[in-house]
Amino acid sequence: MDRFDAMQAFVRVVETGSFTKAAQTLHMSKTTVTQLVQQLEARLRVKLLNRTTRQVHITADGAAYYERAVRLLVDLDDAETSLSSAAAFPKGRLRVDIPSPLACMLLVPAFPEFHARYPELQIEMGVSDRMVDLIGDNVDCVVRGGEVSEQSLIARHVGDMYLGVYAAPRYLQRVTNPTHPSDLESDPHRIVGFLSSRTAKLLPCTLRQGDRCIEIKGKYALAVDDGNAYLAAGLAGVGVLWLPHYMAKHHLARGELVHLFEEWALDPMPIYLAFHPNRHVSAKLRVFIKWVIELMAEHAPMAANSEGQENTSGLR
Repeated sequence: MDRFDAMQAFVRVVETGSFTKAAQTLHMSKTTVTQLVQQLEARLRVKLLNRTTRQVHITADGAAYYERAVRLLVDLDDAETSLSSAAAFPKGRLRVDIPSPLACMLLVPAFPEFHARYPELQIEMGVSDRMVDLIGDNVDCVVRGGEVSEQSLIARHVGDMYLGVYAAPRYLQRVTNPTHPSDLESDPHRIVGFLSSRTAKLLPCTLRQGDRCIEIKGKYALAVDDGNAYLAAGLAGVGVLWLPHYMAKHHLARGELVHLFEEWALDPMPIYLAFHPNRHVSAKLRVFIKWVIELMAEHAPMAANSEGQENTSGLR
C-alpha cells in the first residue's frame, strides 16, 4: 500500500462524501479508492468511515485522522513547491471555474501568453455561471462576479466590472426609444432577465444620478442564467440588458448595441477569486491568481474605494 495514495484517497472520500466522487476527482476506479481506504484502516487498526449503501459517515477516529492527514498533505506540497525550481516552473493540473463571458472574452484569448510563461501547467477550466462545490467538484478556485454568499471560502477581491444599459438597434426600432430608466418598467419595453445561480431570482438594475437612485426590474419575455446567452438575447433584440463594458465594447463599436442612459451610473460589480481554506495555495495556484489579477487590472480595474480589499473569512 502506498500510504500517500491511501491518505489522499481517504481525504477525498471525506471531502466529497462519496467513494464514487472521490474516484472521479482522483482519476482512479472506485474499486481502487475503496481498497486504499480499507488498507489504511487495516494498517491503523481503526474504523475511519462507516459506509451504507447510500452514505458515508466519518467516525470519531476518522475525524481526528482527517485533520492530521490534511496537514501532512499540505506540508508535503509545501516541501515540494518550496524548491526554487518548483516555484519558478510550477507544473501539474489546476482546476478552475470561470463565468462564461469572462472566460470566452478575457481569459481564453489571453491564455497563450500564460501558457508560454508556464508550459508545464495544465488548466482544466469549467466555464459556467453555476454554483460550484469546490471540494465536491475538486475545483482549486473559482472566479465570480457580484456578491457571493459562501461563508466557508477564502476570497480575494481582484477587480470591478463597470456596467452600462444597452439595447440592440433592432429592439429600438420596434419600440419607443426610452428617455428615462423608469420607461423600462412599462409597456412596450422588455428587458432580458438574468437569473441568479444562487437564488434563481432575477437580478435587478440600480442606476444612480447624483442623489437620485432608481431600481429597475422590468418585464421580460426571456430570462436566462448564462452570460453568453444573455448577451445573445440582447443582440437579437429580445430586450434591454445591463452589461459589463468589456462585454459590450466590441458590439458597440460595430453598431450592434446602443448605450442608453449614459448620464446614469450603475454600481460596479466586484470580481472575486475564491478557494477553500483546506486547499493549499500551491505555486501553480499562486501564478494563476497573479495572472487573473493582471488581467483584471487591465480590463476590470478596481474602484478607488475598494483597492486592496480581501476577505479571509468568507465571501461578502
